[in-house]
Amino acid sequence: MTLFSETVINGMVLNNRLIRSATWEGMCEPDGRPTAKLAECYRNLARGGVGLIITGYTFVRSDGKQLPGKMGIADDECAVEMRALTGAVHGEGGKICLQLVHAGGQTDSSNAGVRPLAPSAIKVEQFPEQPRAMTFADIQSVVKAFREAARRGKEYGFDAVQLHAAHGYLINQFLSPHTNFRTDEYGGSPANRSRFLMEVYWAVREAVGRDYPLLVKLNGSDNLADGLDLDDARYAARQLDQAGIDAIEISSGTPASGPGAPIRQHINRTEDEAYNLPLAGAIKAAVRCPVIVVGGFRSPEICEKALQHDADYISMARPFIREPDLANRWRSGDRSRATCTSCNGCFIPAFKEGGIYCVVDKKARQKEGD
Repeated sequence: MTLFSETVINGMVLNNRLIRSATWEGMCEPDGRPTAKLAECYRNLARGGVGLIITGYTFVRSDGKQLPGKMGIADDECAVEMRALTGAVHGEGGKICLQLVHAGGQTDSSNAGVRPLAPSAIKVEQFPEQPRAMTFADIQSVVKAFREAARRGKEYGFDAVQLHAAHGYLINQFLSPHTNFRTDEYGGSPANRSRFLMEVYWAVREAVGRDYPLLVKLNGSDNLADGLDLDDARYAARQLDQAGIDAIEISSGTPASGPGAPIRQHINRTEDEAYNLPLAGAIKAAVRCPVIVVGGFRSPEICEKALQHDADYISMARPFIREPDLANRWRSGDRSRATCTSCNGCFIPAFKEGGIYCVVDKKARQKEGD
């Protein structure tokens, strides 16, 4: 197994094992429609040789929107722009996967337009305000929203769909005892806490069919004393695997997990890389489907080593912001470390200027031009 071997995920042919993990770009209209700027961002990633692009987290309903400039696919008004987005990637020979999310209690009234929804009406560190506990009707409605969003995604030309069940968003909120205090069939045991995830999975699978790639991003651990732990994650992963999930991407942490979570900074040494790999290896040992791992990969030799035992694909986010052509660089024989400094400065312009970019690289180029 090598970094640049060709693989197939449920009919989707990928020319290498490098995946661009979902990243909030801040390049969409207020209603979630992607802009030409975002299409160009993805075009550059496809041109740069990455095997699969996973979009920024895309809200399935307006009350699940968290940040400004976030992509949304809550209705059919976005069809033209979404088709332009997928067309930009396909024009460069790339593949693109639509990540679907509802932020749940991690959004607020100003972004969601209403009081946020969550499994339980509790105020925890990661919730900006106390949400409203979801009723059974709310749960059914959100499940339907995931299904319809996936249907649109397939119709608009996305090569796959990924469900975001990590990082403290709504599906993770149901999975985690840190945020799920329900006493009905959606709370308590790992089976009950996994119920919402599985209902979303089956609804989406029904919408896209068996022969369409359906992925999930799952926390291997919330890294919280009272959060989802590895045993719970393995249980959820096995349920998904038995149901026919096509790949599981393993991450960890929520905004309540401590400074820098779930995105760590200062990954300056090889020993700082691959921080989710032990979780991915434990999940891989429990399932048959391919496992993707994200978390601090910067060196091709570390990626190659991970592929030998603990993962089938490597996903990265910030390195592709600074170097959208990183995959082509490594493939060409220049195997020096990714130049990303893991400073998280790339997210600042997403708030201030309507789009991510590497501020370190920009400053360096400006200095060269002086």
